[in-house]
Amino acid sequence: MNLHADDWPEHKLIELVAIADPGAKGFSLGEGDWPFSGFIVHKGGQVYAYANVCPHRRHQLDLRPDDFLIEAGSFIRCASHGALFSPETGDCLAGPCVNQRLLKLPCRVNEKGWVVVRAPESLRDIKLPD
Repeated sequence: MNLHADDWPEHKLIELVAIADPGAKGFSLGEGDWPFSGFIVHKGGQVYAYANVCPHRRHQLDLRPDDFLIEAGSFIRCASHGALFSPETGDCLAGPCVNQRLLKLPCRVNEKGWVVVRAPESLRDIKLPD
């Protein structure tokens, strides 16, 4: 089981210009019963990536595809329970999981303008932060 981000493969996912600033875009990796779901946040010219798993109930944050940000990108929101997270750090700022955080994924923009994220291809390969 690959629990460390350094062991996960890099995935070239989307051109940065395809994500509004502020904006967010979900992605899925792998196949079968446990595909990995994540999302990319583009805010203030910076890029952040997270596992699409709320630390409160361990389900996806978006009920509608790519519906992660509220208040002009000021917060990431869990649509089910209203938890609010910092787009820059993934820290829960309000809601049922205060003092917890989203699983942050290493990401970068390559020389051709594509967002590259280091992530597993299965939810079985991660340990979520407490």
